[in-house]
Amino acid sequence: MSYPPDPAAPEPGPVYPDSPYPGTPAPPYPGSAVPAPPYPGAPASSPPYPGSAVPAPPYPGSAVPAPPYPGSAVPSPPYPGSATPPPPYPETPAPPTYPGGAPQYPAAGAAPSYPAAPTAHPGVTPTYPSGPQPTATAPPYIPPQTPPGAPTPAAPPEAPAPDDLDYRHAGSRIHVAAHQRGADATAIGQLAVQVPGFLVSLAVVASFAVGILGTAMGWLVILAWLASGALVFHRPTELAFARHVMKLRAPLAEERARLEPVWREVTARAGIEAHTYELMVESSTDLNAVAAAGHVVGVTTYALNEIPSSNLAAVLAHELGHHTGGHAWTGLLGYWYSLPGRIAWAFMRGIARIAIRVASVFSLAATGMVYLFIGMFVIGGFVAAWYITVPLVAAPYLLAYVGRQGELRADRQAADLGFAPHLAQVLHHFQAQEDAVKAQAAAQGRQLKEPGGLAKLLTTHPDNHTRLQALEPYLQLGR
Repeated sequence: MSYPPDPAAPEPGPVYPDSPYPGTPAPPYPGSAVPAPPYPGAPASSPPYPGSAVPAPPYPGSAVPAPPYPGSAVPSPPYPGSATPPPPYPETPAPPTYPGGAPQYPAAGAAPSYPAAPTAHPGVTPTYPSGPQPTATAPPYIPPQTPPGAPTPAAPPEAPAPDDLDYRHAGSRIHVAAHQRGADATAIGQLAVQVPGFLVSLAVVASFAVGILGTAMGWLVILAWLASGALVFHRPTELAFARHVMKLRAPLAEERARLEPVWREVTARAGIEAHTYELMVESSTDLNAVAAAGHVVGVTTYALNEIPSSNLAAVLAHELGHHTGGHAWTGLLGYWYSLPGRIAWAFMRGIARIAIRVASVFSLAATGMVYLFIGMFVIGGFVAAWYITVPLVAAPYLLAYVGRQGELRADRQAADLGFAPHLAQVLHHFQAQEDAVKAQAAAQGRQLKEPGGLAKLLTTHPDNHTRLQALEPYLQLGR
């Protein structure tokens, strides 16, 4: 049965060879009133159109839903305003995909929902003030990149040395010592050994002062020089001496914050006022400390920053022992009063060297005469003033011996305050450093020259084994 053509339809197009209706033009395209051709995969004989049992699929604008596509189990979601969406055509581009799915448009009166925001850190789910939690998967976290040319952030500072000190008194003294500074047997021995050097210095100062300035002014100079020893206990002079001669400086704020609590604990155990002494710092990579003049306690930056607080307290207690025993001020006082004699001796040695070099230019006989003259002068001094020359020759060895005894006494002072184990750790550190230097020299095929004979007698510090043996009684008692 045929139907008359629709007056509103366009003219028929060309005939396609695979048209289901041979000899008839191809069906019109979407938008025409003529029914569309059957879909691919449909049965050979299409059901009749108007009046048939199964209606043809409607086109856009129709209220009847279209049949599903081949292989599609669920029809596509409806579009806004239409009851059933039409099937997309091959020419229609696919809608863009969104991260986590297409956004849902709000219905009337409903609160809008937004796509999930990326998390601030990987593995952390963001929380929202209210509303349902988003179900979309957050994109992976990408750390911020440093732009080219930007300065590299500074590395985190190294961890400070552990603070393992037993603060028993928290800076409060349990007793006050009878003396804040004193003079033990070692200090008195230092002063006694320095007496010959003091007499020689007095003779040198008197000769120059009286010979150049006259008797009246000369004696004023001599008295001023004798009174100058009091500057050992004058704080501004001590600090100037420490800064310019010993290369010490005032501690920085962070250095003082670490140093002062340890120092207060040490002085509290000794019954000493902490402010009696001035704390200073030496910029050095060596583990060391020093007691200078009458009030100065210096410590290296290595000892301040690299060793535990208990070991630092042991080092400071050792230096405090030098101060309370009088080793620091007697040593400096003896050095000051023997300085003119030392200068005169150095000047005479320089003159002797120059005379020997000048004589060697002329002849061997002239050089021999110079040596003979120097020998006779020395022998004459020993014969004429043996009570001066003999102590002067023996003074360096005696001072070295007194210095070694002073170190052992300062060790005992630290041990009495409860720092014997910690001081032993410091001495083991010194020994390990010496062994490392020897091993490095041996690896390079060198052999370090060990002091021997008279050179050992001139060392002012006992060796580490001797000091550790002196601490053994305190270590066995667990002090």
